[in-house]
This record gives sequence, C-alpha cells and structure tokens, in this order.
Amino acid sequence: VDYDRINIGDRIKVKGRTRFEARFKETALFLEQYAQLDKEPRQDTGTGKRIVLHAHTKMSSLDGLTEVKELVRRAAQWRHPAIAITDHASIQAFPIAYAAQKEINRSSDHKIKIIYGVEGYLVENDKKERPWHIILLACNGAGLKNLYQLVSLSYLDHFYRQPRIPRQELLKHREGLLLGTACEAGELFRALLNGADESELESIAGFYDYLEIQPRANNSFMLRKGIVKSEEDLLELNRRIVSLGRRLNIPVVATGDVHFLDPHHEKFRTIIKAGQDYEDAEEHLPLYFQTTDEMLAEFAYLGPEEAAKVVIEGPALVSSWIGDIQPVPDGFYPPKIEGAEQEIAELTWQNARARYGPNLPPLIEERINRELNSIIGHGFSVLYLIAHKLVKKSNQDGYLVGSRGSVGSSLVAYLTGITEVNALPPHYICPDCYYCEFVTSHTMGCGADLDDKTFPDCGHDLVKDGFNIPFETFMGFEGDKVPDIDLNFSGDYQSQAHQYVEELFGSHNVFRAGTISTIADKTAFGFVKKYAEKQDIQIKKSEMTRLAAGISGVRRTTGQHPGGLIVVPTDKDIVEFTPLQHPADKKDSGIITTHFEYHAIGDQLVKLDILGHDDPTVIKELEDLTGVRASRVSLSDRRTMLLFSRVEPLGVSSEDIGSTVGTFGIPEFGTPFVRQMLETTRPTTFSELVRISGLSHGTDVWLNNAQSLIENDTATLNEVICTRDDIMMYLIRQDMVKTQAFEIMEKVRKGKGLQAKDIEMMEKCHIPDWYICSCQKIKYMFPKAHAVAYVTMAFRIAWFKINYPLAFYSSFFGIRAEDFDTQTILGGYATVRERIAEINKLGFGTTQKERRLQTVLELALEMYARGFHFQPVDLYQSDARKFKISGNGLLLP
Repeated sequence: VDYDRINIGDRIKVKGRTRFEARFKETALFLEQYAQLDKEPRQDTGTGKRIVLHAHTKMSSLDGLTEVKELVRRAAQWRHPAIAITDHASIQAFPIAYAAQKEINRSSDHKIKIIYGVEGYLVENDKKERPWHIILLACNGAGLKNLYQLVSLSYLDHFYRQPRIPRQELLKHREGLLLGTACEAGELFRALLNGADESELESIAGFYDYLEIQPRANNSFMLRKGIVKSEEDLLELNRRIVSLGRRLNIPVVATGDVHFLDPHHEKFRTIIKAGQDYEDAEEHLPLYFQTTDEMLAEFAYLGPEEAAKVVIEGPALVSSWIGDIQPVPDGFYPPKIEGAEQEIAELTWQNARARYGPNLPPLIEERINRELNSIIGHGFSVLYLIAHKLVKKSNQDGYLVGSRGSVGSSLVAYLTGITEVNALPPHYICPDCYYCEFVTSHTMGCGADLDDKTFPDCGHDLVKDGFNIPFETFMGFEGDKVPDIDLNFSGDYQSQAHQYVEELFGSHNVFRAGTISTIADKTAFGFVKKYAEKQDIQIKKSEMTRLAAGISGVRRTTGQHPGGLIVVPTDKDIVEFTPLQHPADKKDSGIITTHFEYHAIGDQLVKLDILGHDDPTVIKELEDLTGVRASRVSLSDRRTMLLFSRVEPLGVSSEDIGSTVGTFGIPEFGTPFVRQMLETTRPTTFSELVRISGLSHGTDVWLNNAQSLIENDTATLNEVICTRDDIMMYLIRQDMVKTQAFEIMEKVRKGKGLQAKDIEMMEKCHIPDWYICSCQKIKYMFPKAHAVAYVTMAFRIAWFKINYPLAFYSSFFGIRAEDFDTQTILGGYATVRERIAEINKLGFGTTQKERRLQTVLELALEMYARGFHFQPVDLYQSDARKFKISGNGLLLP
C-alpha cells in the first residue's frame, strides 16, 4: 500500500482485516487496499453572498477552534467578499490572517478583504461589574491604532478576570471604529431580556453602528434555563432588534458567532469545554461557518426581503464602510544611532586590515563589499552596531558570547566582533607578514582541519581559520532579508545585557517579546482523556488521536520570550505595530510584552534575542579556575579531537565509564542520542563534528535518513546532508544556477519538499537519487554557522576536560547539575554505577528527573574512574554554591 499518496483531508474507501492489537489493547484495521473518493466539501451556492462579521479563531483562548488560514481560505472559496476576525479580547490572529489574505489574493481570481476586529468586554466604569460583550471593527488606519490602544489599555490598566474596556476609554478612542452589539451577552440583548422600555433601548442602540442578531440555536440555552418560555420568544427578541434598527436607521446584521468551520467540529469544542469543567459542555451549540442559504433559511421567519437584508445587504453595507487595512506596516523601522553606517563600515575594514594586512586579498575585499552593500543599503547597520556593542560590553565584563542562528554566515559580523565564526573558506594567515593562502577544495571542511604549516619567508607558524559559509543563508540571495542576530550570553549576565539595551535606547522604547502558548499535542490528549472519563466512555486510540489533533494549537495563554527584546524607534509609537499586555495576564509581574507573537513584527522592528545560556557561564568559570583564556584553545588539538571518538584521552577504559566516547558533560555531544551518532560515525576532524551537530539538531535529517545512508555504505558522513548550507554549496558545485540552488535549499530546510521541476533540475545536474530522496524526508535543517558556534564552545570545554579535569567537573556540577544525589555520589564508584544500572532498567518508564540524575551520575562515575573523589560538606571550608577544588577532589557546597 502506497501510504505516501494519502493526504490529510482525503476521502478514501478502505479494505482490510481486523485483529487485536496488543500494543493498544484494542481491535485495529490493517489496511490492504484503498480507493480515493471524490471530496464533497460544503459549498456556498447562494447567488448573493453573505459576509461573516463575527468569527473566532484558535486565538480565542480555549474557545475558538478555527485555524486562521482555513477560515480565510473557506471564505475565499465560497467567494465571500470579506470576513471579519473577532476573537475574544485578542487580536493575535491578525498577522496570520493578513498573510493568508495576501497568499489567496495573489493566487486567486477572487479577492477577499479581511475586516480586523475584536470581541471586547465593555464596562460602564472601571468596576468589578459584569461586562457586556461588544464588537469593535477597525475601518481605517486611525481605527486600527485606536483598536490597538484599547486592547493595550484593557490588558495593562483595566484587567479584572478579563481585559475590560471602560466606556469612557472607548469614547476617547472612538475614531475609525465601528461598534457592533455582539451576541446575547451584549448590552442591547441584555437590556431586552431585562425588560428595558423602548426609549432606553433606543438610547442603547444609538451608541452602536450596527446591531446583531444570531441564529436561534445560539441562544437555545435560554429555553433550557427558563430565561425565555418558548422558541417563539427567542425569535421575537430578534424581531424587536430588527424593528429597532429600522426605526433608528441602524443596519441590522445576522451573524453566526463562528467558533469552528464545519458542523462535525462541534465535538472538539465540547472536549475543550469539558476540560475546563463547564457544566454545559455537552449542550448542542452549532457555532459553525454557515452558508448564505443556511442563514437565509434560518432567518426566513423575518420574511424573504428582511432575511436578505440582515444576511446579505446589512453586512455588505457595514463592510463597505471598511477599507483595506494592513495590521503591521511594511518596511523596517530600526532605532536610530547617529553614524551607524559609517561606524560599521570603518570597524569592518579596520579589523579586516588588522588581521589580513593593508592589501586585502581580492576574495576578502569582494566579500566585505558585497555584505556591506546589503547591510548598509537595506538599513541594517544599526542591528549590527547594537549586536557589536552588546558583545563588546559582555566581553569587557569578562563573559564570552556565543552566536546562534546564521549570523556566523556574515564575515562582517565576524570582523565587528559579533561572532567568532569566520565565514571565509579555509585558509592560512601569517599574523606577522599577512601571507594568506586559501584552500578552495570542497573536501577541506574548515581551517581547523588544515595541516600545521610554517611560512618559510618569515618563519612564523600560520594561523588556520575559515568555515566556508555562504552569506546568502543569513540575509537571503538578494541580501534584503532582515538579519536575525541571536546571541547566547551567560545566564549570570543576561539581565545586565537587557539593562544595557534599555540604557542605549531608553526603557520606554524596549519591550519584552511576547509569545503565545497553545494546547500542545500531549495536553490535547489529556483533554480527550478527561472528556472520556467524565462521559464514562472508551475512545479508541485512533479516534483519540483525531480528537486531540482537532484541539491542538488552541490558544491557552500568553508569555514572554526568554531573551527576546523588541526595540521601537523614538519617532514611532509601539501601538503602530502591536498592542501591549502583561505575560499570562499577570499584572503584578511588572513586565510588559508585545501582544503579537514576536515573529509577527520581527521584520518591522529590531528584535534582539539576548538569551541566557550555560556555555558562556561555564567558560567564564573554567577561565577563572585555570587562568587559561578559552579563546586560545586550538581547534586543531588532536587529543581533544580524539575525545569525540574514543575514551583514551581520559585515561580510562570504555568499561570503566560505560561509553566508547568521552563526551559526558560536553554540551551538544553528551546526550545518549548524540553519543550514539559519534559511535556510528567516529569523527576525526572538526568539520565532521560540525556535520554531526547539524544532523543532531535537524528534524528527520539523521533518523531514517543520513544514519541509514551511512550504515548502508550509500554515502559517507562528509557526503550526506547535514546543514542547510550543504545543499546550496553542493548544488552550485554541480553547476546548478545559484538562485535555483538557493531556492531548493530554502524549500528543503523548511520541510516543504521538492517539486517535480526541482527534481528535474537536480537530475540534470547529476544529483544522485539517494540525495534527492534525502531532501524529500527533511522537515527542518540547522544552519552551519550555528553548528560551528556550538561545536567551538563544546571543543573548548572538552579541552579543559582533558587538561584541567577538576576544573571541568567543578564547573559542570556547579552550573549544569540540576539534580545531585549527594548520598549516592558520596557512596563512591560502585554505588554510583549501581544506581545508573537501576535507572537503565526502567527503560521507557524513566522519569525526566531520573534522566537528569543519570546525566549527573555518569559524570560522577567518570570522575571516580579518573582517580578523583568527592568530599562531604565542610561547614568551614565549603562554598555556598560552587564545588570547590580541594586536593585531588571536589568539596561539596
């Protein structure tokens, strides 16, 4: 059976045999044959088309089930002119909706408009009163800014259980907004239920730009609760709103309060409500996206003419008042630093000449010019200068900084001190006479792998450098992609780095980057299991998987990025880009974050990823303990290299420590998964370590892919795809046009697979079938520059492990050991080994805490095997936090 041809959303007819599946303890169908059936999607066949003015997406916290893109796509497929996004107190769907609109309008003959709005919580005063629901729609740029302002105020200043909008604040920010009466929880509907007289109803209705009525099923709970006596009473409430609108000349619109796309999705919402212990979780509420004809049939009791008015004409009129709006402006708006362009250029050339001499080799000069033209030409100099200042400040304060992502692909970033990764091809350089020799063979992975060499003319040992990384992987082929400069600072120094950014730009211009927490896959299964328990029913494993998939991705809460800062220029207001809020609605946190998820505004505003990481902290500790500068460690050191394939450099046997490689405690190389990779590949060069790092951080790059190719002798470690850069460089070497090679790399690294035209191009360039097949399996690829930065840190720490073992173990246990079992570890080698064996016997039943403990125990075992020991706490000699070196051992804190 060719399972690859079955896609999500297909309708198939299957034939197979049932048998009991012991793993799942249930009967399963084992597929033997299947046939594709025609899809039968719901269609809107009405001649006039309605416009949905009230719809919720997965950004309505633990309530909406609709994928934003699917909602927009459905409206476009049904040829609706527009659709409104009105989540509960959230506008986090806006950037996604805008992207979906752009994609649809670019590829379809039918153009759709997005109406940007919110279902807010209106209060008369800022009191703890029960709020009314209200719909706010932005009809122009001023309205959008006011909407962002109101959302910010509701979260920052008026939050009580929900983010509330006081009426006086709404009146202050009324320009450019259309107000709708919302659902049965709105001010007008409540007044009707409470028996308000006609003059009071007219006064309330006069505050709004349009009045809403909804299908009877939406409010059927009122019958069950005895709020109304009959279905006819429900219909009469809607008739009165229609009559009120006609008298006051206010449009009346029929809305569905959409929470999910199709009728059968109602089950998903039932499960989410049950998971929150709602008493009415099982109540039937068909809040799906209805067609025009379904809505006309629902409101037929108004008469055909009036039904058409509320379903088609009224929403069309409201939509006509609303222009095309862009939720986040185009363009890049960095903060201004006077002379940034000149400073970056001067710094680059100055450091280039200091390292490579006054007469730069053409290859270097050409690369610098190309990069500076992109950086300065597209206004990115400030980004580089900020990063330069941050790294320089950290280094001055004694902490190394590690780079993340693709910033190491930029030679300018290296020359301005932002990264230690030199993107040039492998080369020799004489620090005395500036003799420079490039080794351009693709078989030479990096400068660290070059043989040692002395320049005969001056007698100096040549420095080896260069990792051969293309600039295109950082800023795109045109050099116009906003650079994402991510930096790993010491966890001890992170808060100081954040404070320094505020000093540079002013605290009122720096905001924490917001994040959105959604229902994860495991949590979704928990919701389904809770529902099954409440209903006392058995749900098959396959059905449980389907139901869990239906609620995955629903917004739960908000948070803050661990190191992300958003910087706004002084001549701009943050609400031109995003509202603000507190993370997880915690007003007392004192932290203000962006309401939009930080990626949504990353191309418009400067986003700094100033992350706290253990590696720089460990390096600082090792330097302090030994007096050796980590930057002076040679990346060509042979004994250190041997540690990644054998244990001999530690002076122990494999049996002593239970591993054939010596990388316990080495960042990125100490986990069982990566140790297994090392045992499979037995690397002998630095560039192979970089390749292994790329393999270990990718998704579907090693398992069922490169691993099989290596084990089957189809390809070697140096031939398989390891990092995203490998693809582009290899295809260019095979004479593929550079732009095409870049496009294929981009598709593969994002897990989009190859199209027929891509495969045809690759075959013309004589790319082997196994390589093409490998590309098709990949879901995500690591950038080479990131791998180089990680391996550099790891290699230095490995050098200390060999040459200063007690300093290494002291830094590991003091900084990285989350779980330290004092009793077991003080018991000695045999006790530690026995405890490790006990944890191994647990297999898949091992808890996360036990896995963390095992990591610590493995290092303790290795330390004992190398002849060192632990000393119990001494009230007079022990440090409060650090594992103090004492004689031939470590004194516990």
